[in-house]
This record gives sequence, structure tokens and C-alpha cells, in this order.
Amino acid sequence: MMHGGLSGAVALRSEAIDPGAVAFDVDGVIADTMALFLEIARDEFDVRGVRYEDITCYNVADCLPMDPDVVDRILVRILDGSYTQPLRPIPGASGVLGRLARRSPLLLVTARPQVGPVAAWIEALIGEAAAAVEIVATGSFEAKTEVLLERGVAHFVEDRLETCFAIADAGIQPVLFAQPWNRRPHPFLEVSSWEALDLLIQW
Repeated sequence: MMHGGLSGAVALRSEAIDPGAVAFDVDGVIADTMALFLEIARDEFDVRGVRYEDITCYNVADCLPMDPDVVDRILVRILDGSYTQPLRPIPGASGVLGRLARRSPLLLVTARPQVGPVAAWIEALIGEAAAAVEIVATGSFEAKTEVLLERGVAHFVEDRLETCFAIADAGIQPVLFAQPWNRRPHPFLEVSSWEALDLLIQW
């Protein structure tokens, strides 16, 4: 997994993030959804030999040697919560999110078609502080921009590089959460862990 380290945090410390004007994507930033995808593929569809680092594109069907039908079936299970494997948080997410939610309302924006089981998962992740969390499911990556603009978001933490370019064009500052599927040149703030992100927030 590529979640550790403080890569880029020192160099970017001057780019302070307002804790009251930052929002977050869910999958790939808070939830380790790709790890869950691989566990379901292994346990229920006998897909072997695929590593996290092999997911070099956001659309996994384009970069993994898997039957597209199997990919679709796994994604449906993830979205509707019909899996037995645990969906784990990316290390450090719960502490930072809980701290933010105890300060002011916290916005999470996901391209999932509906919030579904992720709401209960977030509540379990950060406990009582989850009462200050709003999760907006846009149903598409493109629709995130409008939501962020309406809510006055200044920084958005996202793992999909194409979304970062789109929101930047609208005047929102992306913070790219480094993952194997976004390793292409870009001009954005980048963090490789929640510890690094914590250092950028102007607490």
C-alpha cells in the first residue's frame, strides 16, 4: 500500500489549508476502497496475483487482467455494501476527520450514485463527531465541481487526477492524495498520507 510517509509535506507547508473550507472525497482518500476491491476479487472470484500497485489507472478494468464483468460485479457489491470483508480506513484519516468535525461542519463529496452504507461507515469511523458531517453523493465526477462551488470550498482532497484538473479550472485548489492510479505529472498540492495532510491544515 502506498499510504505512508511525509512526502511533500515540508515543501508545501506554506500552502496552509483552512480547516473550515476544506472538503474530502471518500474512496481512495478516506476509505481504502481499492484494497477492499482486491480482497473481494481474491476471496470471491479467485483473482490471484494482482497487487495494489498494479492499479495504475482509476478505471480498474483498463489496467488489470480481469474480466470486465467481474470488475462490475465487485464494484456493485462495494457500492451497495454486500460484502463480508472489512472496508478499512486509510491510516490516519479518522483522527484528522474527527478533529475537523469537532471544529466545524465537515463536507464529504463522493461520486457514488448514493451515499448508501458509507454513511454508517463514516459514523463508525469518527464516532460522535460524525453528527457534523454531511456526505453528498453526486453520481458523477463532473458534478462534484458545482457542489464544491456552492459550499464555498477552497481546498478539496481527491485521488482522481482528472477531477483535480476539473475543479482547479473552476477555481478550487485540489490536494491530490497520492495513489498508484494518479502517478502522472500535475501542478497540484500533493500528500502521500494523512499525517502529511495534517501538517498542511492551519489548525
